[in-house]
Amino acid sequence: MTRNTLSEARTKIVATVGPACEDEAILAELINHGVDIFRINAAHGTQEDYARVLQKIKNVRERSGFPVGVLLDLAGPKIRLGKLLQDPLEVDVGQELFFVRGNEPGSSNELTSNYSKLIDEIAVGDRVMLADGTISMQVVDKSRDRIRCSVTVRGTIRSRQGINLPGVSLSVSSMRPEDIDNALWAARNEVDFISLSFVRSAQDVSSLKNLLASMDANALVIAKIEKREALDCLEEIVDAADGVMVARGDLGVEIDVAETPVAQKRIIQVCREKLKPVIVATQMLESMHHNRRPTRAEASDVANAILDGADACMLSGETAIGEFPVIAVETMNRIMLSTERMLKDQPQEPKTRFSSRVHPVTSAVTHNAANIAEAINAKMVVVASRTGGTAWVKAKQRNYIPTLGVSDSDQTLRRMCLFWGIMPHKVQNMDNPEMLFDEVTRWGRDSGILAAGDRVVYVTGTGLLNNTHNLLVVHEVPQA
Repeated sequence: MTRNTLSEARTKIVATVGPACEDEAILAELINHGVDIFRINAAHGTQEDYARVLQKIKNVRERSGFPVGVLLDLAGPKIRLGKLLQDPLEVDVGQELFFVRGNEPGSSNELTSNYSKLIDEIAVGDRVMLADGTISMQVVDKSRDRIRCSVTVRGTIRSRQGINLPGVSLSVSSMRPEDIDNALWAARNEVDFISLSFVRSAQDVSSLKNLLASMDANALVIAKIEKREALDCLEEIVDAADGVMVARGDLGVEIDVAETPVAQKRIIQVCREKLKPVIVATQMLESMHHNRRPTRAEASDVANAILDGADACMLSGETAIGEFPVIAVETMNRIMLSTERMLKDQPQEPKTRFSSRVHPVTSAVTHNAANIAEAINAKMVVVASRTGGTAWVKAKQRNYIPTLGVSDSDQTLRRMCLFWGIMPHKVQNMDNPEMLFDEVTRWGRDSGILAAGDRVVYVTGTGLLNNTHNLLVVHEVPQA
C-alpha cells in the first residue's frame, strides 16, 4: 500500500464507481489518492453488474492492503418519465404538456411516468419539476385520466428523466420490490453500507434495518435526506439510522434551492449532536466531469462541508463518468487537507460524548485518551475495537492526534472507513495488550511512522468488564 494513512485527510472520501473508473488499475489509484469507500449506484445496472464491480473492488482491496468499504445506494421510489414520442423534446415557457395514464403517449405533447398513481395524487396548482429541477411546470387542470401542465421554465425533456413533485405527499413505498431484492443481494455479499433513497420517516429506515436483521446482516443503514418530509422529522430519522447522507441533488429540487445550504448545515449539526456520521453528496466538484481543475466555488463548497462537520464527502459523476476520476479524488483530498489545517486550531469539545453503541466507561476512557495524548504530545492514539463502536465514539471527538483503529475483523475495519479521523489497520493480537503493543510498534517502525522515544496512547480492555474498554496505556517506543 502506498498511501500513508496517518498523514492523510481525516475527512473521508466516497467515490462512485462507473465506466470511467471500473478498471482495477484506476480503482487502485483512487484508493492510493484517498478513497475510503466505493459507492455502487443501484439506480443503474443489474445485480450481475454490481457483482462484477464488487469483485473488482475486492481484488483491489486485497492487493492494496487497504480495507476500502463498499456502499450500495438503493434507487428508492424515484419517479421517472416514460418513453417520449419525440425524444428529445424542446419546451418553451407557456407551452402546455399533458400527463396521461398508461405507458404509451398518444402525441408529442403527452407524457407518461413509471408511477401509476401520479395523476390521482397530484392537484391543480402543484409544481412538477423535471431533470433535477432544470425544467418546471405547473398543473393548471385535471381530469380522471390526464393532467394539463403549463411550462414555467423552458428546457429539453428526454425519456426517463426524473420527476420531482415539491410539496406533494405521495403514497409510494420507500422501497420498491427491486430495492428489497438489491438490499438482500447486498446482505448476502457482505456490503458494508446500504443507503436508502427518498426517506420520509424513521419507519422507512426501520423497515430496511428489519429486512437486514432477518438476514443477520451487519451493514450500516445510511438515510438519504432529499425530501421535505425528511426535514420535518429529521431528528427521528437520524436516531433510527446508522448514518445520514445530505443528498443535495433531489433535496435542492424538493425545497427551494436557496434553503439548501441552511438545510445542509442543520442536518450536519443534528448528526453531530447524535453522534452519527454524515456524508455530503452531489455536485461537489461537478465541473471536473470535463475539467482538470474545479471552480473556486466548488473548492469552497467542499471546504465548507468540512468546516460544518461532515464526516465524508462524496463524488458521483466526477468519478463514475468524468474524464478525470483520479485527479478529482486527488483534488478533493488536497482541499480536505488544507481545510483541516485550519480546524486544528479550533477548541475541541471538552465534554465526554456518550453513545448507546458503547459502554459509558468506554466513552469516558476514549475521550480522556485523546486529552492525555495531546498533553504528552503522543505520536498517535490506538483504539482497539471488535465492532467499531469505540472507533465510532473517538471519531466524533474531532481530535487531531492521528488515530489508528485496529481490529482483527475485516468487516469492522471496512466500517471504520466512514469514521472521521480513524485510520483502519488490521492486527492479529486483540486479546493480549502486550502483544498488541509489540505488533503496532513493529508495524510503526517498519513503516517509518514510529521511532524510539515516541509515545503511543492505547485504548483497549482488560477483559474484566465485558464489552468494555477500561484500559488506557501510555506506551513509549523502546530502542530497537
